[in-house]
Formats: sequence, structure tokens, C-alpha cells
Amino acid sequence: MRKENVTVLGSNGHLGHAAMVGFRDAGWAVTGLARRNRKPVEGTAFRAGDADDVAMVKAAIKDADVVAHGLHLRYDRWGNGRAERQLQVVLDAMAGSGKTLMFPGTIYNYRATDRTVSPDLRQSGEKPRGAIRIRLEEMLRRAAEAGDIRVIILRAGDFFGPGNADEWFGQAMLMDAAKGRLYHLADRKLRHSWAYLPDLGRAFARLAEQRKGLTPFENFHFAGYWVSHGQIMEAIQAGLGRRLAVRPMPWWMLRVVGLVNPVMRDIYRMRYLWDNEMELVDPRLDSLLGQGFATPFEAAVAATVTDLMAARAAG
Repeated sequence: MRKENVTVLGSNGHLGHAAMVGFRDAGWAVTGLARRNRKPVEGTAFRAGDADDVAMVKAAIKDADVVAHGLHLRYDRWGNGRAERQLQVVLDAMAGSGKTLMFPGTIYNYRATDRTVSPDLRQSGEKPRGAIRIRLEEMLRRAAEAGDIRVIILRAGDFFGPGNADEWFGQAMLMDAAKGRLYHLADRKLRHSWAYLPDLGRAFARLAEQRKGLTPFENFHFAGYWVSHGQIMEAIQAGLGRRLAVRPMPWWMLRVVGLVNPVMRDIYRMRYLWDNEMELVDPRLDSLLGQGFATPFEAAVAATVTDLMAARAAG
């Protein structure tokens, strides 16, 4: 059987890198597109180029059966139509090709009061960023309905994993680990949806393999781990092999820094995602992925923490 081809746009990003590995391990011929190959993946190809250039993207996906969208923008650069223009480049490059575009969805499309977030739940973003994400998915829906492409949205919670510990783990929960402190991001009894990137990358590949049995536009929700902030504190300490003083996250500090730092300002605005329980559920996707698909939670956290500590020790 012919090996299928996938092009991963934004292969240096956290999700893009995970998709590169997931597709490679599933036996696909994988090509990454980015300006520079900062995170090479053994056994894959790479094409240097600008994903804002329609001709460049079109050339990069010419032989692809599937295109995985791993492009991302810094938090403060989503507005003024920038996110829509970035996606439109991809849609223009894929127009009329009939190829499948795999797109990472976010929980931003839903409201803080949406306790159980299933694929059939009406989207009603709570913040400007949520409205942007809803518009992006409408663009995808229209392209699929026009018959230009096929679309699979795979929505997940907050990412973590080896190589991606520099965000919520490194810059928040473990930012003062050297001082013996660990921070929880909300009340320790509240639960939060997390996605382990190696599992998410494998899920993209698994869905791509089953795409011919799916409709032209699909929206799946990746359950990942639904755990309390207290549970993740315990898992981190187990991964470290030592106890730390557990403290609440000093959100006030992000708010102050946000007065001069637009990224911190936007992160503070999204605090509601931590203070409210919003569980991603999708029995249909669970069935497609099969039992035992997810890496055990404690093992996933330990791998992430070990990677972060090794990176810090290396300087």
C-alpha cells in the first residue's frame, strides 16, 4: 500500500512538532514547513518557507494527502484580522484540492458556564479571542461545504509535554521551583482539561487514517486529562521526586506586568478558563481512538517535568 503524505504547517510549534512525530510514528511520509528547521524530527523531510505566502504553502502541500495546521500567533497578535488572514492563506493554497485539513480547535469557543463541552454544544465565545476562534471555524466550515477541502477540527485543552514545559509548567506552576515553591493556577478542588502533546499528535494521525469514513466537516473533542489543580500539584511533585511548598498563583503579578506587556495582559484576561470547570467530552472520538489510547496521567506529567528540569540544568 502506498505510504500517505502529510505536510505539517508550522512544524517548529508545539503542536506542529507533536504532529510531525505522531504522523511519522504512524508510518506516514511527513514534511514540515517553517521558516527554519529549529526542531528537526528524524525520519521526516523539511521545507523552508513562509506560511504567509500562498504560493509557498501551495508548493509545500502539492503532494500531501493531508495538511496539518500547526501555525500559531503570539497571544497579542490575534486581533485586527491577523488570525483570519493567516488561515485564509492556507485555504487559498488548498482551494479546490479536495485535500483534508486538520485544524486544532480551542476551548475558547465556549463560555465559562459551559460545564460540559461536547461537539454539539453551541459555540459562544466569552472573550474577543473566543470570537476570533469561532470566526476561524466558520471559515473552515464554509470551505468544506463549498467542496474545496475536507476539514477535521480536533479540539483540546491546555497543552503540556516534553519540549513544551516552558509555558504553564515552566513559566507558571514551576517558575519558582528552585526556591522550593510550586503554584496552583486556581482552587485545588477545581478541575481543568489538559492535553498531553504526544497523545494529541497520535490522535491527529489516527483521525487522518480514518478520514474517508468521516463527513467533509468534522469537529472532535479530545478529552485528554480532566484533573483537579490539586491532582496536578501532586503529580508534579511525584515527577520531581521531592516536595515543594504549594502556593496559589500570584495572578495579581501578571495583571501588573500586563500594564506594559501585551502578552501577559492577554493571558490574564483568560484567567476565567482556570477558575471555571469546562470539561471536553466526546464519546465518539473516544471510540475511534480506542481503549487505552492515552498515556497514564502521572507518567505524562513525570516526562514533562523531567524534560523541563533537564533543560534548566543544561542552561
